[in-house]
Amino acid sequence: MGPETSSTVQHPETLQWSGTIDGHVVLIEQTLLPEREQEVEIANPAEMIDAIVRLAVRGAPALGVAGAYAVCLATRKLTDLDEVRGRLASEMPKIRDARPTAVNLATMVDRMQRVIDASTAATGTALREELLAEAQKIHQEDRDLCRAIGEAGAPLIEDGETVLTHCNAGALATGGSGTALSVIFHAWAAGRRFRVIADETRPLLQGARLTAWELARVGIPVTVICDNAAAHLFSQGEIQRVITGADRIAANGDAANKIGTYGVAVLAARHEVPFFIAAPSTTFDFQTPRGSEIPIEERAGEEVWGAVSDAPPPAGIEFRNPAFDVTPRELIAGWITEAGVLQPPFEAIRP
Repeated sequence: MGPETSSTVQHPETLQWSGTIDGHVVLIEQTLLPEREQEVEIANPAEMIDAIVRLAVRGAPALGVAGAYAVCLATRKLTDLDEVRGRLASEMPKIRDARPTAVNLATMVDRMQRVIDASTAATGTALREELLAEAQKIHQEDRDLCRAIGEAGAPLIEDGETVLTHCNAGALATGGSGTALSVIFHAWAAGRRFRVIADETRPLLQGARLTAWELARVGIPVTVICDNAAAHLFSQGEIQRVITGADRIAANGDAANKIGTYGVAVLAARHEVPFFIAAPSTTFDFQTPRGSEIPIEERAGEEVWGAVSDAPPPAGIEFRNPAFDVTPRELIAGWITEAGVLQPPFEAIRP
């Protein structure tokens, strides 16, 4: 049997809109993976914000799509134009600020706001139809971006290599086939054979739980390692390439991604292994000059201790739980985008 084509690789549908303008969003409940594949219905903005905060839906591109749909959910069952506009004005800031680091969430809520500002709709129903059409356009654009990223980056992976990735940048993190994992999926579909090492990605184990699940379900060989085992494998020459996603990329190329990515980039540089970021143009924040200005989300310390025990931690222990770190541009070999593998100043994707 020949290698499968990209069209035959079946990716999980992270989120989808169900029904007309009074419909709801259906999400894969990612906190339950890989033990249980379960969908959850989201009917209002508060439920979507909760899903975003507790990581039932996560990943910068997926958060952008989720935020756009959350705007649509804010006006379910409303028909009066003033009432629709009033509800949007009260709910959209809450949606926009649900998570601070991933830029796509704010960007796509702002894009929905531009639709509202430009609308000449005479009724609330007509405005809601415009918003749903825009949200669905955002979703389709992300599918297209994921595919283009995969096609652009696939030639970087060669037969027999071992590729390391960190956290999850697959279909579960996007509205399509992923960013870093889209590159891997497309390289595999092109017939190249290699293996993937997935850092487990503490404290919430997105690599072990999500990336490994996505790769295994399409038959790509994957090995999970503890985060602190990566240095040893680099030292033994077992890793030839690193590809990760990003949650926000500053104008100079500095990239924020899941905590631990910076450490992987330092190791890759020390061992002369190329480190690539895969992300769509929507994840570039050209209003933020450098990575030091990217806001870094700090999450609850219970997430750190929760990987150790279900019991409360011993008294007198404090926890820090930064969710992201920033990799300086000088450690990044290339930025894999829908426009190709780029270098700063990213003229091909600047607005």
